[in-house]
Amino acid sequence: MAVNENDKNIIWHHSTIKKEDRQKLNGHKSLMIWFTGLSGSGKSTIANALQHELYKNNVSVYLLDGDNLRHGINSNLSFSSEDRKENIRRTAEIGKLFVDAGIVVLAAVISPFEKDRLNARKIFPAEEFIEVYVKCSLEECEKRDPKGLYKKARNGEIKQFTGIDQPYEEPENPEIVLDTNQLSLVQSVELLSSYIFEKVGLKQNAKE
Repeated sequence: MAVNENDKNIIWHHSTIKKEDRQKLNGHKSLMIWFTGLSGSGKSTIANALQHELYKNNVSVYLLDGDNLRHGINSNLSFSSEDRKENIRRTAEIGKLFVDAGIVVLAAVISPFEKDRLNARKIFPAEEFIEVYVKCSLEECEKRDPKGLYKKARNGEIKQFTGIDQPYEEPENPEIVLDTNQLSLVQSVELLSSYIFEKVGLKQNAKE
C-alpha cells in the first residue's frame, strides 16, 4: 500500500541523477504507453510487435504484460474489483519507475475501470502517459478466444471475467484508438510507432 503522507518518519531521498539525465543517456524521452481493452482484443500482440519496432530503432523499451505480472508481483491478487484496482496501481507504479529510468514502457492490461485508469494516469506528467484503447467487439473477442477463456467464462468455470460477468468501461478520452475489428497488426503498429517516435523525439529509420 501507499505510504501515509502524514508519516513524518518516511522522507523522500533525492537522487543526484535525474530522469532527464537518463533520458539524455538513452538518447530519447521516456513514456508510459498504456494499452487497455477486452481479453482477445490484441493488446499484448500489438504491444509486443511495437516493442520490437522500437527496439530495432534503438529505443530503450520494456513491456509489462498483465498476465506476466500476475505470475510474479501481482500473483496474490484475484479478479475482484478491489484487487483489479490494486493490480492497476502496482502496474502503474512499476511503470513510473521505468519512465524515471529513461525507458519507454508498454503496459498491456485489461484495466476495465475508467477510475482505475485515471488514477494510473495521475501519477505521470501529462505528456508522459499515452492511453491506447485497443477496441474490439465482444463478439469478435469471443470468436478469437486465443486462450479459451471466454468459453470457460460462459461455462461458469471462470468468475468475474471482463465482458461476461464483469463490465468493461470504455476509455472516455484515450490518446489513440485502435479498432482491431478493422485494423491489421501491421496497420496498428504503423499508426502507433509513427505517433510514438514523434513523442520520444526520434526518427524511425530501421528497416527489416
